[in-house]
Amino acid sequence: MQVSVSILAEIPEDLHESLKGFLETHSAWDQDRVYAAALSLFLLQNGHKEGDRTPSRIYLDTLFNCAG
Repeated sequence: MQVSVSILAEIPEDLHESLKGFLETHSAWDQDRVYAAALSLFLLQNGHKEGDRTPSRIYLDTLFNCAG
């Protein structure tokens, strides 16, 4: 069972408008899915604990809309 944690983040208004536009035209995506994909990709690209496959798994699950 995958547990989710809520976060509060401030982003630039222009980025928020772009996100809203994306979500309006891509019904399979929601804000939580976008944030999970973006954060897991960031961790993959910028380093995380060696041997931890969690960011990779979450990134791929999020892209392919797999339930954890």
